[in-house]
Amino acid sequence: MLFRMNNLRIGLESRHTLQEAAARHLGINPQKIRSVTLLKKAIDARRRKNITFVYHLLLDLELTCGERSRLEKKQLIQPYKKARLPKPKIGSETLHGRPLVVGLGPAGLMAALELAENGYRPLVVERGRDLAHRVKDVETFWKTGKLDPVSNVQFGAGGAGTFSDGKLTTRVNDPIVGYILETFAAAGAPKEILYEQKPHVGTDRLRIMVTGLIHRIKKAGGEIRYETQVTDFHLDPEKGLLAVTLNGQERIETNGVILCCGHSARDTYEVLYSRGVHMEAKAFAVGVRIEHSQDLINKAQYGPFAAHPKLGAADYALIYHDASGRAVYSFCMCPGGEVVASSSEIGGLVVNGMSPYKRDTGRANSALVVAVTPNDFPEGPLGGMAFQRRYEALVYKAAGAYRAPAQSSRSFVEHTAPDLSVPFKTTYRRGLVPCDLRKVLPDFVTGPLENGLRDFERRLPGFSREGLMIGVETRTSAPLRIVRGEDGQSLNCRGLYPCGEGAGYAGGITSAAMDGFHEARHFMARFAPTVV
Repeated sequence: MLFRMNNLRIGLESRHTLQEAAARHLGINPQKIRSVTLLKKAIDARRRKNITFVYHLLLDLELTCGERSRLEKKQLIQPYKKARLPKPKIGSETLHGRPLVVGLGPAGLMAALELAENGYRPLVVERGRDLAHRVKDVETFWKTGKLDPVSNVQFGAGGAGTFSDGKLTTRVNDPIVGYILETFAAAGAPKEILYEQKPHVGTDRLRIMVTGLIHRIKKAGGEIRYETQVTDFHLDPEKGLLAVTLNGQERIETNGVILCCGHSARDTYEVLYSRGVHMEAKAFAVGVRIEHSQDLINKAQYGPFAAHPKLGAADYALIYHDASGRAVYSFCMCPGGEVVASSSEIGGLVVNGMSPYKRDTGRANSALVVAVTPNDFPEGPLGGMAFQRRYEALVYKAAGAYRAPAQSSRSFVEHTAPDLSVPFKTTYRRGLVPCDLRKVLPDFVTGPLENGLRDFERRLPGFSREGLMIGVETRTSAPLRIVRGEDGQSLNCRGLYPCGEGAGYAGGITSAAMDGFHEARHFMARFAPTVV
């Protein structure tokens, strides 16, 4: 019979197998454990001299009634029942034309997959290029500084997450998480994402996963068109969505669109706003990328076990609450990664971080950002977007050619002349230009940022003394929300299903994929399949 066993702790130097350790913990013969399956694995490094692995296990146990009663009474085990994915509710309303999914990031991929595998034959339009061409375009940009607004780190197959660490951690407590991770693993993601406490795929393995998902969508009847942008939405005050225009020329009749445009589709936001689709400004965060030697982070987190082969590259999560009322925090931390130019608009610079699966670059980086609210930027739903553009243009002018303005965090905190003096070589390929970052970020960001760095130095020695700040990070999340109702549709445009990070309803690969799945289910609950 299957049982769940939580919080089994095994020391870093232990030589016991999981079966042996579980048997010892339960006080039973190891032979009574028929099989062991990992459900969750985490590292507890709070006591650096006694680092342990913490496991949640699925055990197939052969127990007597007495043994089972004893173990359950002590709350050492509990019966295990795997949650089942509920079947979709299928609507009866007629679709006029094929269902349209806009965008092929995590939300679009999962929405299209769910529709395709339930007989809806979706048409997916992606404004960027296919994966192979996109990777070449991005590499060319990083090498030459020639940005392609169509194909870049933000736009193309896989979405912005394709050039990231591929973190799959989510704070959303939704039973669908397991299904999403299983889908990713089946498509080519590393199998350990199914049990790691902090699962990640890596930019290199993410490309394999995206390719697998695209193949599955096509096999189920979906169609994908690249370099195809929705340039207009045709709406009726009573009927809602009637059609869309693609690339300024082709009109597609449809009364059902799942919009997964991503948080950098600013021209799409502008079109929707001009058509009166209800949206509202929302908070986001702005700051810098801070880069360190990975060895510094490992030593700070793991102490004497920093180089232990079982541990790998350490991460961190830091937050500081400033007296101004603003939060300063790390975001999208990339162990063993690199800092990359992530622009999508000519004349604007934005940076981000990414890591390969092995996290082996020897550098660590993270966004270090300060909360920004609608009170900080111009009024209206598009005010946050204008705010982002302003500072992206400032940093571009400060360095030029997509080089990045930067300074050591020590010089920033000490208010000395900006320098790039750090004990490692930056991973930013376009090159850095020394710059006082206070000149390219607002005071309400740089003040709390300085205070946060002082606090983080006390908690993680070397953090501000040996860090390199690279500007700017502006696209932590969407600056607006396309408001939807409980049925998943736009509040004032029936047939439009705003979805994912670009719609303001997700923050990361897993939560965006979950939102894509749920929006597809909302869509299916209204419409009958294209093909039964």
